[in-house]
Amino acid sequence: PKMKEDNCLHAALICLGMLYYSHAITTEKMNHTRPSLHGHHEKGKEGQVLHRSKRGWVWNQFFVIEEYTGPDPVLVGRLHSDIDSGDGNIKYILSGEGAGIIFVIDDKSGNIHATKTLDREERAQYTLTAQAVDRNTNRPLEPPSEFIVKVQDINDNPPEFLHENYHANVPERSNVGTSVIQVTASDADDPTYGNSAKLVYSILEGQPYFSVEAQTGIIRTALPNMDREAKEEYHVVIQAKDMGGHMGGLSGTTKVTITLTDVNDNPPKFPQSVYQMSVSEAAVPGEEVGRVKAKDPDIGENGLVAYSIIDGDGMDMFEITTDYETQEGVVKLKKLLDFETKKSYSLKVEAANVHIDPKFISNGPFKDTVTVKISVEDADEPPVFLKPSYIFEVQENAASGTVVGKVHAKDPDAANSAIRYSIDRHTDLERFFIINAEDGNIKTIKALDREEIAWHNISVFAVEVHKQHQEAKVPVAIKVVDVNDNAPKFAAAYEAFVCENARSNQQFITISADDKDDSANGPRFIFSLPPEIIHNPNFTLRDNRDNTASVLVRREGFSRQKQDLYLLPIVISDGGLPPMSSTNTLTIRVCGCDSNGSMLSCNAEPYILNAGLSTGALIAILACIVILLVIVVLFVTLKRQKKEPLIVFEEEDVRENIITYDDEGGGEEDTEAFDIATLQNPDGINGFIPRKDIKPEYQYMPRPGLRPAPNSVDVDDFISTRIQEADNDPTAPPYDSIQIYGYEGRGSVAGSLSSLESATTDSDLDYDYLQNWGPRFKKLADLYGSKDTFDDDS
Repeated sequence: PKMKEDNCLHAALICLGMLYYSHAITTEKMNHTRPSLHGHHEKGKEGQVLHRSKRGWVWNQFFVIEEYTGPDPVLVGRLHSDIDSGDGNIKYILSGEGAGIIFVIDDKSGNIHATKTLDREERAQYTLTAQAVDRNTNRPLEPPSEFIVKVQDINDNPPEFLHENYHANVPERSNVGTSVIQVTASDADDPTYGNSAKLVYSILEGQPYFSVEAQTGIIRTALPNMDREAKEEYHVVIQAKDMGGHMGGLSGTTKVTITLTDVNDNPPKFPQSVYQMSVSEAAVPGEEVGRVKAKDPDIGENGLVAYSIIDGDGMDMFEITTDYETQEGVVKLKKLLDFETKKSYSLKVEAANVHIDPKFISNGPFKDTVTVKISVEDADEPPVFLKPSYIFEVQENAASGTVVGKVHAKDPDAANSAIRYSIDRHTDLERFFIINAEDGNIKTIKALDREEIAWHNISVFAVEVHKQHQEAKVPVAIKVVDVNDNAPKFAAAYEAFVCENARSNQQFITISADDKDDSANGPRFIFSLPPEIIHNPNFTLRDNRDNTASVLVRREGFSRQKQDLYLLPIVISDGGLPPMSSTNTLTIRVCGCDSNGSMLSCNAEPYILNAGLSTGALIAILACIVILLVIVVLFVTLKRQKKEPLIVFEEEDVRENIITYDDEGGGEEDTEAFDIATLQNPDGINGFIPRKDIKPEYQYMPRPGLRPAPNSVDVDDFISTRIQEADNDPTAPPYDSIQIYGYEGRGSVAGSLSSLESATTDSDLDYDYLQNWGPRFKKLADLYGSKDTFDDDS
């Protein structure tokens, strides 16, 4: 059938070509009869009349079918000018896009042929220019004229989708007709010509779950209640076909992967109705007991489950938390357990979704419950004291062996093992107490003093007889009860002063007392004078009944010359049972006072030594004398340690000065012009060279034999001596220093710069010119004259 269809198409194209050719010839004949020259006249520069010729081209609109594969070139059209008389003198020329390569023209007849197969999708039209010229002279007979050759489209391109594969998502349980994705295809053929680019979409795979709109390419759901938990991913194949989907059209396909996204349409479910767990009674609060898990086929936040305890006799003993990583409920211990009290517990645990979708609330409650039974396991527990802490009392000074109190512990296990007690000696370092290992009675070992330690805090251990590793510890506080065993004393070291002119019954001091005993055995204090001096003629005592007493003057007039110091005994008693008392002595000094009672002096010496010096003045004088003596001794010591230099310099080291003289030197005969001693350090004459960059820890004493001669002129020996001193100096730092000397030493490569001994050495220099310098340089000319002259003189 397809071959028959192609033969029909070729026959139709041949018929259309014949009609087109006959119409072109008819039009050409009609144009030949039309006048070829039209226009108006223009006058030239020299009065010549010029004629503007009107274009006389005749052709139909040119079209060429693309993808032509016939044996002969395709006739595109024919060009003909109305001035062409047919004698062959006119030559047709074609230029422009594709001229000579794709399009060729018969220069005699004007027929244009396409020599190559054209593709409209590559180029839809070509712009060409035609011109008629004289064949002999190539003179243009007509102005150039443009025309367009359009490539006529055929259906030679199949539709193509923008992507080879598409991915789309749609929520599960979506309603029928829910839009999933739109796929789009394009056709390279001409959409304005025929149906070559008219596309129709259809679904090849993916039915009956999805459908596609034929004109738009929108994919929609076709079935309701698609469940992600049953099938999550679908593969759909979509086809796009041109020619409006009719037979003979070209087509293209694409694959679409559609994934159902999750919604919360499933409640959590426990896989079993009862969970069995166990926990030791020795477990501590917060310890994990077990885990439960409700399964929810949903994923993401739709599958999140929260756990809670809603009922049971263990609600106060246990708690449950959610592990969101594993979606498990973690049962933990909340309080301490006791196997002997209760051996099992029951919990009712609920698992519920955290996020509930209102669209699916009708599917039922999104929660589930389960029963958790927890059995308590017996553990070997340590002994337990009947009280968390103990407080006992014992009187101070109690005899050794006095019972303080008793502690008691028991084994909570069913075995009820025997208990042994001991005291933690780290809490009773001085060993005041001892405990009976069997009954827990605590006794004293030595007497206790409340004034030293009022409370004793010890720790008592209780261990099982057969299981020494099981022990318990309890704090025991022991209060030492006070007894009246300390007499009151003065609160301070009192010293009173009374004026010589004091009046009778004048108060001059108030005293108070202090008692180390507890307040029950201390105040109130009673002050009194001893019975033997109750009628003291000088002073009297008054108890103020507020734990203080006032001392008053009984008579008038005291004299420092007769007696300047009085000792007054005072008896102080406390209020304890039995009462304790002590006698304290108050020192009273007699002082000189002015008329207002202000104290001036309490010493008797001013009346005896009127012209003498006070003790403070004598001490100050002696101190000054001692300081002067120390200064003199130090000065003498430093003076003895100072050493005199062998060379005396007037002001400063001459090496630090530049001295300019206006006279000339005396030459080599002047041996006194410079003293080599100037190179010597004046401090080094004594053998010790102090360093200015550090402070030596001790003075360096040079070894014997290294001291240079004071007037030595041998610089080499001088430098060697200095190097040896520097090497053996323990106070010298270990870092390098630069020392500059005015002598280069023997064996120097540079040689000596001095003119000494130059006359005895061979020299290639000629100093004969010195003979011409006059008598003032005669001596120098004799020294540096020619060798022959020198030999003659010798």
